Amino acid sequence: MVMAETRKLLRIHGRVQGVFYRAWTRETASALGLRGWVRNRTDGTVELLAQGEADAVDRMIERCRTGPPSARVDRIDAEESGEEAPAGFEGRETV
Repeated sequence: MVMAETRKLLRIHGRVQGVFYRAWTRETASALGLRGWVRNRTDGTVELLAQGEADAVDRMIERCRTGPPSARVDRIDAEESGEEAPAGFEGRETV
């Protein structure tokens, strides 16, 4: 049975920079079998693209609501994305 894939672009707001959020995201996404990327933004948010089975993407979004122990997530904005994710899950430069 083939599972439907989806792509979501997330913007995570709160205390999410300088608290291991990007590394935690790479580990969590890889464990869920997702492809994509994560990066800091100069406005203090973290942005990520997650692509994979819809259930795994939903689980990633739920885990991002908490993040690593030192993070405080105030809000997550999520939208469908047309961008194709790279193989694996990578960290990207701040934009």
